[in-house]
Amino acid sequence: MTDEINANGAEGANGQANAQGQFAIQRIYVKDMSFESPNTPAIFQKEWKPEVKMDLDTRSTKLDDNSYEVVLSVTVTAKAGEETAFLVEVQQAGIFTIGDMSDQQKAHIMGSFCPATLFPYARECVSNLVNRGTFPQLNLAPVNFDAIFAAYMQKRAQEAQGQQDAAASPQA
Repeated sequence: MTDEINANGAEGANGQANAQGQFAIQRIYVKDMSFESPNTPAIFQKEWKPEVKMDLDTRSTKLDDNSYEVVLSVTVTAKAGEETAFLVEVQQAGIFTIGDMSDQQKAHIMGSFCPATLFPYARECVSNLVNRGTFPQLNLAPVNFDAIFAAYMQKRAQEAQGQQDAAASPQA
C-alpha cells in the first residue's frame, strides 16, 4: 500500500507550502544496522554516566524518473570515561516517489522531509539495539531537519559566493 501526500501539505524551510506535486512513500526499510559493545562485561561494573554523541548523515539516489532512495545514517556512540560503552549504526532508508517539482523543492523534500519521515524508525531501531545490549533505555531527542537543511543550503551558497569572488578577483 502506498501512502500519498500532496506536497502542498509539507511546509518548506521558509514556511511556505511547496508547489503542486505528488509525494508518495513506497517503502521504508532498514538498509544496515550494527551494535558494538567492545568493553563488555567490564563496562557494566562502572558507574553509568555516559557521554552520548549522535551523528546524522543523509544521501539520496535517483532510481528512475520519479523514484528516489533516501538513506538516513544515524551513529550513536556512548562513552563511559575514555571507554566506549556501545556504538550503534543504523541506516534507515526509504523509497519515495516525488512528482513534478522544481529542483529546489525536490532538494528540500529529499534533504529534510524524507529524513524527518525516516528518523522515528531509526530512533526506534537504535533504542531496541541499545536495549538488547542490556544498557539503560536511550531515547534520542527529535531532530529539526528543516534547520539542518537550511544551514546546509546557506553553507553551500556561501561556498559558491566565495568561489565566484575568487574567480572575479584579479590574479597577481
